[in-house]
Amino acid sequence: MTRGRCAWYIFNRMVEYRDAVLDRTLAALADPTRRAIIKRLERGPARVTELAEPFDISLNAVSKHLRVLERAGLMRRSVRGRDHYCALDAGPMRAASEWIEHYRAFWEGRLDALEQFLSHEGQQKQRRRR
Repeated sequence: MTRGRCAWYIFNRMVEYRDAVLDRTLAALADPTRRAIIKRLERGPARVTELAEPFDISLNAVSKHLRVLERAGLMRRSVRGRDHYCALDAGPMRAASEWIEHYRAFWEGRLDALEQFLSHEGQQKQRRRR
């Protein structure tokens, strides 16, 4: 393998890793139950049983949601005795927010350019009518 090819391979693997992290983050945030759990964790760490209280689903179902959040890196779990405590880790949300912001800025720029173009076209049509 040539040096340039190796660098491309490493860069490509980094992009794939970043994409996989973003995919897991967005998939985890797509579910309203998981978003509610994250909202609760904003106030601070909580036991799994506390997190399960507001939901009309089994503790097993809540545990599955927590595993999705853990795999996405949005939550950390610690065990103290028999209690499992969960805490929010917002790092992956920052990366998702940056990705969304990039495309928001891109589309706002495109829409601004379209608005200018349409405004210019409208002015030209008015001049031709006179």
